[in-house]
Amino acid sequence: MTFPSPGGIFAAVERRCADGDPTPPLCLFDGSQPSGTPLTPAQARRLLYDRSACPETRTALWRQIAERVHMDSDGRHDWPTAVLWLGLPGLRRTAFKITSRFGAEREDVEAELATCYLEALAAVDPHDADPGRTVLRSACTRAWSVWRTAYLERAVDDVDGAGGTPVAADCEDLWQADYDPPPGTHGLSATLRITVPAHRVEGVRLGALARAWGLADTAASVGYSGRGRQVATLSLRRAGRT
Repeated sequence: MTFPSPGGIFAAVERRCADGDPTPPLCLFDGSQPSGTPLTPAQARRLLYDRSACPETRTALWRQIAERVHMDSDGRHDWPTAVLWLGLPGLRRTAFKITSRFGAEREDVEAELATCYLEALAAVDPHDADPGRTVLRSACTRAWSVWRTAYLERAVDDVDGAGGTPVAADCEDLWQADYDPPPGTHGLSATLRITVPAHRVEGVRLGALARAWGLADTAASVGYSGRGRQVATLSLRRAGRT
């Protein structure tokens, strides 16, 4: 599933899950029923962030959510998206703080937070006494660190003092690379777009670019050899050209 970029990932997830009811449902284990009381996603989300709710109840719900993150999206229950929707209230404040503090693009910040959250949820210890706090704190801390590092390494006007080459340039001096997941990809997917100065591209093979951008494991070459399955498309062009 590919989310539209206008409004950001958070808004797209909110729209998609507004009336969703994925199966199997989350359950409330309060002793009233041996198998638990089924909850709608909206009911579960209210409990997750209700500080007056029983801590054991919230812990049990987060553990169920951690199990759901491993379910594939098949168009029927779509738990991977619902899992992200359940975490949004715990991510929004950090998203706002990052965009305000570091001047980052909201869409990029939300994408980073969503990735960190899903990765933390997938790796949560099943015996963690407070998995919700652990997951949200890990996601927010990692995303903050990413943007803080990017902010500290931002381009400066005094390039002579920095020993580098000016990054600011017109469209003719910039190259843009788009990394697209293959059509029909299930779950969360979006185009990764990177713009770099021309001096970073000239004389460098696409394979080297892929390694520099951390895509070496998925983008092995420009062509398709006919073996295995397509994992992505990597295109390179001058910025401003379609």
